[in-house]
Amino acid sequence: MTERELTDGCQRGDNRARKVLYETYAGPMLSLCLRYVGGREEAEDLLHDGFLKVFAVISRFEYRGEGSLAAWLRRLFTNAALTYLTERAARRESDVDELPDVVDDEENEPPDVPPEVVTRLISELPQGYRMVLNLYLIEGWSHKEIAQRLGIGESTSASQYLRARAALKQKIIHYLNAQDA
Repeated sequence: MTERELTDGCQRGDNRARKVLYETYAGPMLSLCLRYVGGREEAEDLLHDGFLKVFAVISRFEYRGEGSLAAWLRRLFTNAALTYLTERAARRESDVDELPDVVDDEENEPPDVPPEVVTRLISELPQGYRMVLNLYLIEGWSHKEIAQRLGIGESTSASQYLRARAALKQKIIHYLNAQDA
C-alpha cells in the first residue's frame, strides 16, 4: 500500500490499513523511541501508546505527498517521547552528569560502528543529553525549537548537544578500543 492508501484506509477506520501502517512503521518508530528513552521496555510502551494516539488522531492528518505520513509519524512519536521524558523528569531528579564544556574541533572521518551499537551507546547517555542529541542531530530541530519545546535556553541546548557529542565520542572510542583488543 502507498502512503496515500494507508492514510485513506486508516482515516476510514479500515483495520487492514491500520495493520499495514503498524507493520510498516513499528520498526522505525521503535528505534526512534529507543533513542530517546534508552530502555527497550519503556520504548515498547511508548510505541504502543504512540500508535494508539496515531489511530485516534489520524483523521486530522492531511496527506501532502509521499513522505508526509512518515514525517508526521516521526514528529508524533518524537513529541510523545519528549512528553514522557518530561513527565518522568518531573517525578524524579535529573540524571544529567556534569561534564566540562568541550569544544571539539576535530572533523575526522567517522569510525565504522554498526548502527545498532550507535543506538545502544546513545541510549546509555544521560536523559538530557539523549533528548538534545536526538532532536538536533537526528530529527534536525534547531536549538531554538529544542529550547522552546524543552523549556530551556538556546545556549543550554547547544551546550547539552556539545556535551552529548563529546560523551558519545568517548563511548565510541571505548567501543572501538574494546574491538581492537
